[in-house]
Amino acid sequence: MQHEVREEGETLVVALAGEIDLEHSPKAREVLLECVGRSRPILVDLSGVEYIDSSGVASLVEALQQAKARGQSLALASVSASALRVLELARLDKVFTIHASVAAGLGG
Repeated sequence: MQHEVREEGETLVVALAGEIDLEHSPKAREVLLECVGRSRPILVDLSGVEYIDSSGVASLVEALQQAKARGQSLALASVSASALRVLELARLDKVFTIHASVAAGLGG
């Protein structure tokens, strides 16, 4: 799994790529929770995610819960087809705000 965190105005864009599975989800969790700790809106770009399993989904859910507890927003953007399928199966497409693109998520 690769990741990149960049600032777009007030928003932190977290781009995750590759496989977010049992081996890599602890790193994804660490990256996401570190961003939550920065008290800014978060947009998670999943366009490069080839595969995500339940442990990866759990990392996203935990970050969302932590963000909500702190009054922050956390949304997903450019969700790859394979990742979207997993989110839909878990009915999490109704829990997360999902934007078609990073630009849409940033309000552009």
